Amino acid sequence: MLDYIFSLEFIFAVIRMGTPILFVGMAAVIGAKADILCIAYEGMMLFAALGGVIGSAYSQNLAVGAIVGLLAGLVIAAIFAYFVLYLDTKPLLTGLALNTLGTGGTVYVVYLLTGMKLDTSSLASLRFPTIHIPVIKDIPVIGSIISGHNLLSYVAFIMVIVVWYLVFKTRLGLRIRAVGEDPAAAASVGINVRRTKFIALLISGLIASMGGLFMSMGYMPYFTNNMTAGRGFIGIAAQNLGRGNPIITMIYTLIFGASMAIGNTAQSFRLPSQFASMMPYLITLIGLVVIGARNKKNERRLHESISRKSKV
Repeated sequence: MLDYIFSLEFIFAVIRMGTPILFVGMAAVIGAKADILCIAYEGMMLFAALGGVIGSAYSQNLAVGAIVGLLAGLVIAAIFAYFVLYLDTKPLLTGLALNTLGTGGTVYVVYLLTGMKLDTSSLASLRFPTIHIPVIKDIPVIGSIISGHNLLSYVAFIMVIVVWYLVFKTRLGLRIRAVGEDPAAAASVGINVRRTKFIALLISGLIASMGGLFMSMGYMPYFTNNMTAGRGFIGIAAQNLGRGNPIITMIYTLIFGASMAIGNTAQSFRLPSQFASMMPYLITLIGLVVIGARNKKNERRLHESISRKSKV
């Protein structure tokens, strides 16, 4: 196990395992900046994953498959945004409903198209290509780590820069942060709060849908029942641990990717498959405990500082 952890193969697996979580993490960053509790990323990813497979299988065109998948995930994001922002439904309940729809609805669509409930292996769907970067691929060690990944893995890391720039360097990002921090103040200067949050959720859904596309057109060559396996929630956890910072969130997604890679490898040592499933959530709990302890320590320091100043 230790030999594997300190190998180049392990680092390669971490990037592969962390890609869908990274997409969701970046989506959750935008949602958090708009101060919206969105847990519907699982549903978005599942519909995007199935949409990509169906679109590419029937058109035999990778671009068409990607567009269909992104639109499918975007529809779920739009439904969530409309219900929460315009019908004032509870975000938590709406998200749970859409995730349930994603789990059951995709299986029903698969059954209608293929007569099977397990997967779409009977459909001749397409996959995103593996990219071998010229020159870099020939560099020892570095080439084995950086080159040879699926196209969407590179897009995921580029998305970190895109999200950081969008949130902190653009006018739209400023408005998203404004409506998230103080909606009343934002409205007082003419910002349409509902519309801004709606746009933020659509962008968030589009990014999360890329994670769904990776699952069925990169990580695996077809769609399977509930193939996201909680990655949407893990991405949200990564964002919470990263406190809305895209760079720190990326680091946590890679940590979760590492825990999944270790869990999968542990099965070769005859450990139960449940061990692999619990690893990301165990890491999440440990992270939350560490952050909670740190927050209490900071609060205690703040109270002590206020007490000293009041005595003076």
